[in-house]
Amino acid sequence: MNNVLLIPITSNRGLCGAFNSNVIKRTFNLINNEYKGKNVTVLTFGKKAEDTFRKTEYFIKGTLLPRHTNEIFDDLNFDAAATAAHKIMGAFKAKQFDKVVLVYNSFRNAANQEVMTEQFLPIKPMVAESGKTTETDYIFEPGKEEIVSDLIPKSLKTQFFKALLDSFAGEHGARMTAMHKATDNAGEMLKELKLTYNKARQAAITTEILEIVGGAEALKN
Repeated sequence: MNNVLLIPITSNRGLCGAFNSNVIKRTFNLINNEYKGKNVTVLTFGKKAEDTFRKTEYFIKGTLLPRHTNEIFDDLNFDAAATAAHKIMGAFKAKQFDKVVLVYNSFRNAANQEVMTEQFLPIKPMVAESGKTTETDYIFEPGKEEIVSDLIPKSLKTQFFKALLDSFAGEHGARMTAMHKATDNAGEMLKELKLTYNKARQAAITTEILEIVGGAEALKN
């Protein structure tokens, strides 16, 4: 396995805390550790990842992989995701890459997103649970080969669309949380500034009163 395609999925906009930087850090970690010495290529989805990896030697150049990938978030739908996934699958089928890995934020709730490293291709074989076997003989119509050849691409396109949706939902949750914290911090800063202002104002008033009293005493003398 020499040729690895990493697909980091970030947002097009900032102001969402560590949402984007976590994906970028995980991608660099994979490059420098797990896939060190391999021929790594990075295909970005999201402007924040593109801005980072465009400056590196890993950024995708001169292939049939999807282009203008940032635009997919302007109107995120299954057809657009399926088209991008189809091109990625075509590059893998043409043996341009031996492995394709997705790196994205998985949506847990509005406050939590978990960075996922998910193998997209080749498909991992399912491992049966220990002690559980089945000898059921199924009848396939029209046939196993035809069903598999149609089902696997649809499954992969759905998997890719799910990763994009997870990231898209996580982005909004992360931005909401970041803006809530920013609002709280701004409120605390406003309180501190008001307190500092009132102290300075009181000190100025006190100084003026002392000067008036001092001047009055001087006139009496």
